[in-house]
Amino acid sequence: MGTCIIALILVCVVALSIRSIRKDRKEGKSAGCGGDCRHCGGCCHDIGGR
Repeated sequence: MGTCIIALILVCVVALSIRSIRKDRKEGKSAGCGGDCRHCGGCCHDIGGR
């Protein structure tokens, strides 16, 4: 019984984490590079052959 409760809690935590990551990505707050250079100035991309 305890294993089922722990598994259910774990599934809920993972689902909430995925939901948060998807929401952040939609709002442009993702931790990785989204390719949108207006926020960072394009310092991580080779722009114009630099």
